[in-house]
Amino acid sequence: MKKISKGLIALIIVLVCVLGVFSFYKNTYNSLVTMDEGVSASWAEVQNQYQRRLDLIPNLVSTVKGYAKHESDVFTQVSEARSKAGGQINISDEVLNDPEAFARYQQIQDNLGASLQRLLMVTEQYPELKADQNFMALQDQLEGTENRITVARNRFNETAKTYNTKIRQFPANIIANMSGFEKKSYFTASEAAQSAPKVEF
Repeated sequence: MKKISKGLIALIIVLVCVLGVFSFYKNTYNSLVTMDEGVSASWAEVQNQYQRRLDLIPNLVSTVKGYAKHESDVFTQVSEARSKAGGQINISDEVLNDPEAFARYQQIQDNLGASLQRLLMVTEQYPELKADQNFMALQDQLEGTENRITVARNRFNETAKTYNTKIRQFPANIIANMSGFEKKSYFTASEAAQSAPKVEF
């Protein structure tokens, strides 16, 4: 009788340990999946805002063209940048796990933003364009979209930071490594933002 009760106690202890390990693994794995999905959702919002900007560009360019016909090099730069970015909007989440692909994606979007800035600088030379209601509405929409892009990128970075921290902390890092959870890249400032602009009076 004593042998049976000792064996039963040992079995219960083993079962409790197995259930504890399983519960820990399940909870940690599920929280990592939830965080990974959060990163993907934030990524989708960044892409959504880039798509909104991409959709505004043709209307903005055609409005400016009506006033500034001889600024063809700027229009060409904007069109080329938009064309490159157009193929890079809705890309798979795999780019989040590839720092080089993520950097290429960010560079393409930064180039598009820079070409839009050049386009808007051209408009400063045409007071009648700045007074055009269609242009003003498009410019407001573009400014709002750029703000949304900044917010979406910041949210993405925060979500990625939470996720990256979790997969590096012990003991979650063991499960993350076993299950293939990889570090996500962050959006960073463009190279142009690293140097102070020249101000001339």
